[in-house]
Amino acid sequence: MVSHRLNQLGAYAMAAVRQKTADLEARGFSPVDLGMGDPSRPTPELIRKACAEAVEKHAASGYPPFAGGGPFKETVARWFENRFGVSLCPETMLISSVGSKESIFHLPEAFVDPGDVVICPDPGYPPYAGGALFAEGTPYYAAVNHATDFLPDLESIPDEMADKAKLFWLTTPSSPSGKIASLEYLEKWIQWCKERDIIACSDEAYSEIYFGDPPHSALEVSTEGVLVFNSLSKRSAMTGYRVGWVAGDAELIAPYRKLKANIDTGTPWFIQDAAIAAYSDESHVQLMRDEYRVRRDLFVAAFEKAGLPRCEPDASMYVWQRAPEGVSSADLAEALLDEKILAVTIPSSALVGNASLHGPGEQFVRLSMVANWEDSQRLANAIENHLRL
Repeated sequence: MVSHRLNQLGAYAMAAVRQKTADLEARGFSPVDLGMGDPSRPTPELIRKACAEAVEKHAASGYPPFAGGGPFKETVARWFENRFGVSLCPETMLISSVGSKESIFHLPEAFVDPGDVVICPDPGYPPYAGGALFAEGTPYYAAVNHATDFLPDLESIPDEMADKAKLFWLTTPSSPSGKIASLEYLEKWIQWCKERDIIACSDEAYSEIYFGDPPHSALEVSTEGVLVFNSLSKRSAMTGYRVGWVAGDAELIAPYRKLKANIDTGTPWFIQDAAIAAYSDESHVQLMRDEYRVRRDLFVAAFEKAGLPRCEPDASMYVWQRAPEGVSSADLAEALLDEKILAVTIPSSALVGNASLHGPGEQFVRLSMVANWEDSQRLANAIENHLRL
């Protein structure tokens, strides 16, 4: 009864994390979920207030425009130009999305036919490959690990895959590694895609969680043949609001707009108003950056004192901790579940699409820096003193 397309998707890694946490709780333990990238801090007050006021403002509700309301898209365009120096036409180069996951998963339906290839970073966000499979395309997994400096090695992609490719996903800053693609790399990647008539898809959901120089956007290089995906989930701790956007080449936005018109009825008005309020303030974003930096330094130091390699991310809300030689990612994740630690993390084996690309020396766990400060300090101390491999 279940479709072949659905069967291809397999288990979702984040769902497995939720189940692991629930299993431990059922046994009487109190684990801390550091697998999901779901901030524990409250959504900033100005955003919650704007949302509550908007509920009354739009008391009659009504279907919102499926592509996003004018004020929302104009706000995003202004923010993007201030942040990246790129001018976007709100009507033709921007479209709202129900968070990034919806747009990323559905995009291949607009461009991919059976037999087409979608190039996906590996490990990477599962909907890259999931969306390709659901559109009856074929994911090609490009290794992003220690050996490739955590960015796809363009020269290693076989011509037979590149010739069939329609989309190429890049995550910058990267989840899970926290690697930021330089402007030089973005230029090479986009040129590589243009030469092969491949749509360059840049997932920039973590663009505002950085610890050094601000990351660049792919649209700084070109607006032709490029699409950028972003949301407010990480920037403004709005994971439950489900609001994001896609921007870029108007000739690519148009077919995606046609697809989206047949999938959903848009982001609710009151959520759009909350997003507008979020983009009006940068102070809460800086506060979160500062908090993540402190947590990053705490956990990086704890792992190092426990005898593991130093792994310091440049951006994002994750520590992508490398396992010692001879230790698998699953073994490291299991060790972090010891009763003296009880940290739920995601082993790299649950995130990779092609395990053969990630042998000994390329085993990691993803630890999300989302716990409150008290739990973070306790866990870091437990890792330092009780992690045994």
